[in-house]
Amino acid sequence: MMHYLNLLFDRQFVVTALAALAAFGTILTLAFPLLESDKLGARLKAVATRREELRRIAREAMNKKGQLRSTPVGFMKQTVEKLNLRNILESPNTKEKLSRAGYRGQAAIYAFMFFRFVMPFVVFFGTVVYLFALSHYSIPPIGKIGIAFGAAFAGFYLPDLYVQNVIDKRMSSVMKAFPDALDLLLICVESGMSVEAGFNKVASEVGSASVELAEEFALTTAELSYLPDRRQAYENLGKRCAHSGVRAVTTSLIQAERYGTPLGTALRVMAQENREMRMAEAERKAASLPAKLTVPMILFFLPSLFIVILGPAAIKLMNL
Repeated sequence: MMHYLNLLFDRQFVVTALAALAAFGTILTLAFPLLESDKLGARLKAVATRREELRRIAREAMNKKGQLRSTPVGFMKQTVEKLNLRNILESPNTKEKLSRAGYRGQAAIYAFMFFRFVMPFVVFFGTVVYLFALSHYSIPPIGKIGIAFGAAFAGFYLPDLYVQNVIDKRMSSVMKAFPDALDLLLICVESGMSVEAGFNKVASEVGSASVELAEEFALTTAELSYLPDRRQAYENLGKRCAHSGVRAVTTSLIQAERYGTPLGTALRVMAQENREMRMAEAERKAASLPAKLTVPMILFFLPSLFIVILGPAAIKLMNL
């Protein structure tokens, strides 16, 4: 033991250890950018694919050959179609909810229906194995079966919870960068660019701050180019983001398209309102912080503080 303590206080060992840590940190610093995935490139590639789909839909509609459908293949699709799960498990807002989470196309719907069907069985089996084989709780068998059925019922909602979590993270990223994106769009519009070119330019510039917002703007650019009704493109943006600030902006854009009102003034007002909404949300979170810190302070900070303050006095009393 004394040998290790002497080694820790040896000057040569300390210098060697610090040099090794510095070299390791330098290697991580240089290698970390190479390991990062290009999320923006992947999202923009997905938007380009969506643009091609919209182009083919418009072309086939003009030729009266029907609409293009995405036909995903695989085990999930076969299971959903054989058991007719879409009619049984699909809710009216499933497609809109998946679109808000960034999952578009028929493949996402089939995957969601498949996991909504499979997860109750998986959770039920896992709970039964844990309660009967791994745990040692003194619970009657009928009680364990009841717990397993309750877990299976909760497993049905696990895909919804996952999608809702993705939606919340996505909307948080979108709304953090949305006021700045509106300022960029205002600059583009007032410089003489069209709305499509403005959305495209902002999508390429805002990607470093929010990949999700860049994806939404790029998709709106594609819909403005290929959908027969430009109003539908703005409404789709509002539905995908599902935020009052974004919906107010899309309403202003629709009114500007319909009545020819100045778009720059509306964008300037909307950018200021969204920035105030973002500040109000930050103030609300800051105001709720003292209440949230009460329990951690009682459980962790106060006992440590009492030990530091009263510890020396208690040691002196014990030595008397």
